[in-house]
Amino acid sequence: MPLSQPTIPGADPMPRAPREPLPAGACDCHAHLFGPQEQYPYQRDRSYTPPEASETAYRRMLRTLGFQRAVLVQPSVYGTDNRLMLDTLARQSPDDALEWRGVAVVNATISNAELRHMDRLGVRGIRINLVFPGGVSFDDIEALSRRIAELNWHVQFLLDVSRFEDLACKLGRLPTPVVIDHMGHLPAHKGTTEPGFAALLKLLESGKAWAKLTGPNRISGHPHAPYRDVDPLFLALVEANSEHCIFGTDWPHVQLPTPIPNDGELVDELLRLLPSPRLRQRILVDNPARLYGFAPG
Repeated sequence: MPLSQPTIPGADPMPRAPREPLPAGACDCHAHLFGPQEQYPYQRDRSYTPPEASETAYRRMLRTLGFQRAVLVQPSVYGTDNRLMLDTLARQSPDDALEWRGVAVVNATISNAELRHMDRLGVRGIRINLVFPGGVSFDDIEALSRRIAELNWHVQFLLDVSRFEDLACKLGRLPTPVVIDHMGHLPAHKGTTEPGFAALLKLLESGKAWAKLTGPNRISGHPHAPYRDVDPLFLALVEANSEHCIFGTDWPHVQLPTPIPNDGELVDELLRLLPSPRLRQRILVDNPARLYGFAPG
């Protein structure tokens, strides 16, 4: 079968270091790997075809920015074929300079033995993608969440909170913690009083939900940093429950409505909004350690 040509650009190949160093044990909680296609083919039902994004390139970015921990998130183009992520986790050695975890996409037919195998490799949650095709639907998630609760996993959602009805009711029924991608994927101009975002804040305040402070460029009306129209959303999430906020680069930045950012620029945006060393330590180190099962920072 001929290889598919990319339909989206790749990450900036020259990441620059942030203006200030990150605290020791900092974790990039959201990134994807792609390819090579010959070994890890994309599923037919997909909304984009990415260029290769290798472990080598990702490690280079992590070293440049100052991260020591990373969480690989299963992307929609692989559907429930988690082999690339699992193979990457399986290759890591105890003396690796980086610590790794994963978030998988599974369907209702997955066996308990498969879930336990993923857990041993470092998977700590499942992802439900309600924005791009290729993930499982919400219909299966209650049954799946009861099964993964025994492993102390969480359920991660990619959704636009302004377009998801009864957010607090539906997510509140799940027996696991829930993690919301990209600050709720809410267009920034809708603001913090939008009902779906207000529901997310309440879920955060209650301790039921976690928020990923990722992808300001995805929801901003500005093509380049600083993404100041996102600041109110970011700050409202941190104020609601800073102990349930985490950060990720979103590397290599698929399906963007804006130009590909430099990853150092995105970290600078985080540091601009978190001048407090205490909050930086909490969001970059302590919170990921609790959610993903890393050793305390």
